[in-house]
Amino acid sequence: MAITEMNPDGVSGVVDPMGGANQTRVRAYNERLVLSLVRRHGSLSKAEIARRTGLSAQTVSVIMRALEQDGLLKRGNPQRGKVGQPSIPMSLNPDGVLSLGLKIGRRSADLILMDFTGRVRRQVHEAYRYPTPAGIVAFVEKGTATILEAISADDRRRIAGLGAALPFELWNWVEEMGAPREDMDAWRNADIAAMLSERLPFPVFIQNDATAACAAELAFGHGPRFADFAYFFLGSFIGGGVVLNHALYPGRTGNAGAFGSMPFKSRDGGQDQLIDHASVVLLEKLLLEAGKDPSSIWLTPETWDDFGEIPARWIEMTGKALAFAIATVCSVIDFEAVIIDGGFAASVRAQVTEVARRELGKLDLQGIEPPIVEEGLVGSAARAIGAASLPLFSRYHIDQSVLFKEMA
Repeated sequence: MAITEMNPDGVSGVVDPMGGANQTRVRAYNERLVLSLVRRHGSLSKAEIARRTGLSAQTVSVIMRALEQDGLLKRGNPQRGKVGQPSIPMSLNPDGVLSLGLKIGRRSADLILMDFTGRVRRQVHEAYRYPTPAGIVAFVEKGTATILEAISADDRRRIAGLGAALPFELWNWVEEMGAPREDMDAWRNADIAAMLSERLPFPVFIQNDATAACAAELAFGHGPRFADFAYFFLGSFIGGGVVLNHALYPGRTGNAGAFGSMPFKSRDGGQDQLIDHASVVLLEKLLLEAGKDPSSIWLTPETWDDFGEIPARWIEMTGKALAFAIATVCSVIDFEAVIIDGGFAASVRAQVTEVARRELGKLDLQGIEPPIVEEGLVGSAARAIGAASLPLFSRYHIDQSVLFKEMA
């Protein structure tokens, strides 16, 4: 399918999403195409970019020179071949653009400053019993001031915007979160993007938290390795995303990958959902039932307290539920891989993934090609990193890769 772009002079150029266009009037698209390819492959020479895009060598040279002058690309060491001039690989310049990312969780919030290559440079964390719109706005105002004070004026000018990732319809989780209904109902009519835009000098972008985490995996994790994958993220509850042909797939209503709502058979023979079998809130309930304080799973997600055998039991339950969920999603789409990540330590993620692999191997998968099941590479910060990627992708990469809503 071709995309038609209009330039300021009203002249259109036809752009193939799988390739480039040599018309100088659609250079903005071609710049995004080049930056997207360089991000996916790490570094590329001008000749490699020309080959992959179908753009002429001259067009690529002009684009690369402009991107380098703008500080978005940097030169690597010349690579000498057997004949001809040495090729010079170009990669993203980490200092070229910075971005703020906000993760609004059910038990905590994180605000990060991220560079162009996905490295987190600054982070502010706050834990709470439950989030409120006013509390989140206050946290962002204070956290942003803290981050801006710690960086140079040049770095402040390079901030492209703030992306925010949060669970949609927070007001529906009153019982699970143990929050007063009136406090959670405040989210029903709260326009958090507008509230933040009024207080920040940057554009603000909003996305579902699990979708943002999937976007982070696509951009900074297994995205270059797998063209198609299903992504599960275990936070307070479980959510996910769908990647097809190296792009995040939104679905009809933008809710593709809402795996937490997947129907499941309950332990008493009735019906519930995947979130009732695979979520960190379930671990919290198990700990409370055993008379243990679960606060460390929210306050220090990378280093839980010693809870005895309860986490191991939760890991087994979660891995078994994920195995059924994996088989279900792969019966609909022939995914090459399934990625599992979560808001906890890498050692916990490894155990959950291993149980899911083991249990998947026990299921009757006749008619289904088993996918590769891998741990996520981004980790517990995936939601904040995915949020921070929203301003970057909106301005510098092919829009198809990350979905967002902007508040100007």
